[in-house]
Amino acid sequence: MNLLYKRATIEDIDMLTKTRIRVLSAANSLSDDIDMNEVEKQSYDYYGRALCDDTHIAYLVFDEKRFVGSGGVSFFQVMPTYHNVSGKKAYIMNIYTEPAYRRRGIAYKILDLLVSDVRSKGITSISLEATEAGRPLYEKYGFVKVDDEMELLMV
Repeated sequence: MNLLYKRATIEDIDMLTKTRIRVLSAANSLSDDIDMNEVEKQSYDYYGRALCDDTHIAYLVFDEKRFVGSGGVSFFQVMPTYHNVSGKKAYIMNIYTEPAYRRRGIAYKILDLLVSDVRSKGITSISLEATEAGRPLYEKYGFVKVDDEMELLMV
C-alpha cells in the first residue's frame, strides 16, 4: 500500500463534492433512488467558497491513483464562552474510508491531520457527529460524548 494524503485544493472540488454525497448516503443509509441533486449543487457551491476563504480544509487519500478516503473540517465563529474565549470552533465531517481499506489507520491519520490544522489556527474546540461505526475512532482519539455531539477540548 502506497498511500498519499493530499490536502485538497479548489482543483479537487468535483472529487470532494462526489465524496460528500457518498459519505452522506452511507452515513444515513440512503437508497440510490434518493434525489441528492440539490445537496450536490449546494455542496459544490460550499466547497467553491470555503476552500478559497480558508473556512474549510479537506484531505483526500489515494493508494497510487485510487481514491481510498477523505475527511474535512469547517471553521466557524460563535459567541465567546468561558471555555472558548475566542468563540472560534471547528467541525469535523466527511471522515470516510473505502470498505476495502478500513481498519488500517487511514481514518485516524486523516483525523490527526485535521486536528493538527485546527490546532495551528489556535482553535480549542472541535465537534463532530459520529455514527456508531465511527464512535470508537473518535473516542480513541480523545473525543467525548456531549449530548448528541462529541467534542475535543484542546486546553
